[in-house]
Amino acid sequence: MISRKTISASKILRNLYIKNAPDKIASLQKEHINAEVAAQIYRHRTKAGLSQKQLAKLIGTTQSVISRLEDADYTGHSLDMLSRIAAALHSHLQVKLVPDKRIYAIG
Repeated sequence: MISRKTISASKILRNLYIKNAPDKIASLQKEHINAEVAAQIYRHRTKAGLSQKQLAKLIGTTQSVISRLEDADYTGHSLDMLSRIAAALHSHLQVKLVPDKRIYAIG
């Protein structure tokens, strides 16, 4: 049987650096969540036609806080702040716990 070479960059990088290491997978998932939260805040704010300063004023904070929240590297998101942003943008916050596809032995 002929084996095919992987040409997907993400698959190659995952095989090289992540493999099946639980700590690396968890770190990657955390970074993905931070980036997604930042992108959603940015998308909803710009769709509403608001500057960072305008959104900050609506929720009682500063523009620099909004800037940090829209940074994919920021890790200090709080449910309270995200709820305030959602309300200001006429949205609601939805948080879900999703079962992990990996199976771990408990006990």
